[in-house]
Amino acid sequence: MQTKIFFVATLFILLSSRIFSQEILQWRGTERTGIYHETNLLKSWPEAGPALIWECDSIGNGYGSPIITASTIYVNGEIDTISYLYALTRSGKFLWKAPIGKEWTLNYPGTRNTPTCVNDMIYVTAGLGTVACLDAKSGKKVWSVDMATDFHAPMTRFGFSESLVINGDDVYCCPGGADTNIVALDRFTGKIRWICKGLGQMTSYCSPALIRLAERDILVTFTKSAMLGIDTRDGSLLWSHTQDSEGDVHINTPLYENGFIYYITGDGNGSVKLKLSADGREITEVWRNGACDNTMGGFIKLNDYIFTASYGRRYWYTLDANTAQIVDSAKFDKGVTIYADSMLYCYNEKGQLGLFKPTGPKMVPAGSFKVTRGTKAHYAHPVICQGVMYVRHGQSLMAYDVKRR
Repeated sequence: MQTKIFFVATLFILLSSRIFSQEILQWRGTERTGIYHETNLLKSWPEAGPALIWECDSIGNGYGSPIITASTIYVNGEIDTISYLYALTRSGKFLWKAPIGKEWTLNYPGTRNTPTCVNDMIYVTAGLGTVACLDAKSGKKVWSVDMATDFHAPMTRFGFSESLVINGDDVYCCPGGADTNIVALDRFTGKIRWICKGLGQMTSYCSPALIRLAERDILVTFTKSAMLGIDTRDGSLLWSHTQDSEGDVHINTPLYENGFIYYITGDGNGSVKLKLSADGREITEVWRNGACDNTMGGFIKLNDYIFTASYGRRYWYTLDANTAQIVDSAKFDKGVTIYADSMLYCYNEKGQLGLFKPTGPKMVPAGSFKVTRGTKAHYAHPVICQGVMYVRHGQSLMAYDVKRR
């Protein structure tokens, strides 16, 4: 009997490790869509919210989310102006921290990106421009570049905030220099693969999307006043989509689905749908809705509907993805939206975390609670992994049990 139990346990560990090893763990889930492929989660919360499993209250200042591997949690935090990568056990115990570079300490001081993990390598940025690759087991730095000195990047208003994208052997970063706008690096050595001049505009805090087509892969990101589509083979600029606003904050990751690109920004055109040609060389605007804006909380597209918070009016909106019309709203203040197991998780800037059931265009409340632990602004995007919801609030990372028993 003990042999059988040991065999089953060993098989489970091997399968779990295999599942994690096949994925790129990154910002807003494996596809950067905010959708977490979980099952058997709670469909309602008790009045006090789901049970708190543990809290680690010493991960430094920051607003970035964690990533979770089969054995380890990684999250960035700032201590005494330095950005660190923290490694924790799955039970929240400190393992180690490794310095990355100088962090942003002016307005909203603290780290502002989510690490990206591929097998045994972690890719991170720091607020003053360091891009680094670290060994996932030890935290030892494999290589690093400085976007300010190596690529003469202009300093932004809120620090470099990009969560890096991996594509095969490449990692992309956006210095925003006039001649070094977007740069592809060899992810094993940090050597330059290509440079795209883009439109020569400053970066705008966007964590890019990667579109895979039959003919090419396309990197989609924002610079100061435009969204860019870049051919990942050679860095050539395929197209751009200009923002009407003079604002430079375009944080939300665009979404590609079934031939269309969707994006939402609170400092530009609002909500926009674009038709992408089959070869990826051209875009055509289908619609835009300037009233449905969101600065940094992301959005979720489910079938014919898009769910997002409005920055200007502090409501959650449901947008018809076919007509651009706002078809429903929920009063819950502005904030972050993610999705798992048929439920929306909404985390607003007042610290309330709400669970909603999307029924067609409607968001039906299923419970909420106030995040009282942690420090400073409630900006970090929650993460769900294997029945646990991870919420970062400043120096604290909390783990909540959202598994249905």
